[in-house]
Amino acid sequence: MVGMSYAAVPLYRLYCQATGLGGTTGAGRGAARIEEMEAVKERVVKVTFNADVHSSLQWNFRPQQSEIYVVPGETALAFYKAKNPTDKPIIGISTYNVVPFEAGQYFNKIQCFCFEEQRLNPQEEVDMPVFFYIDPEFAEDPKMAKVDLITLSYTFFEAKEGQHLPLPGYQCCGESTNGYERTTANSLITLSEEVTARK
Repeated sequence: MVGMSYAAVPLYRLYCQATGLGGTTGAGRGAARIEEMEAVKERVVKVTFNADVHSSLQWNFRPQQSEIYVVPGETALAFYKAKNPTDKPIIGISTYNVVPFEAGQYFNKIQCFCFEEQRLNPQEEVDMPVFFYIDPEFAEDPKMAKVDLITLSYTFFEAKEGQHLPLPGYQCCGESTNGYERTTANSLITLSEEVTARK
């Protein structure tokens, strides 16, 4: 069952990126975009942070701040803290989402720890930064007019060492994870078949 939970991480990621559902955030658009952005000072948004850990993972994981206030067009930095309280090394991998889901397309992460294996040694505790911005276009979208609260949530799962699953064409934090060029539909079908074969 743990294996299936871990295997579901890349499938969930591909599905959300392909459809824009599930509150998936946008990939960072690079330094050029950040330099040209203009802050929308009159539009203040409260961002709250949530942390969850799957029952298979024996970690302590929490946000270091419960909330911060940001304006579209300005970068912001937040931190999570993770600790392995056990006497053995454990590898974790996280998924994320944004609520309300519709705001996810404007929430851009420049740097984060999502979808990358994080190895914590026994009793090790680390800070995990999330460097992000809300796109200024958020303030121009009529559907976002009443949105003044956004929640960023991460959930960590246990990952097994040496277990690698292909992640075709996905971009996180502005960098492509591999060089595969496939259509989204073919990527999901191929990945689903590969996960099934590994069971």
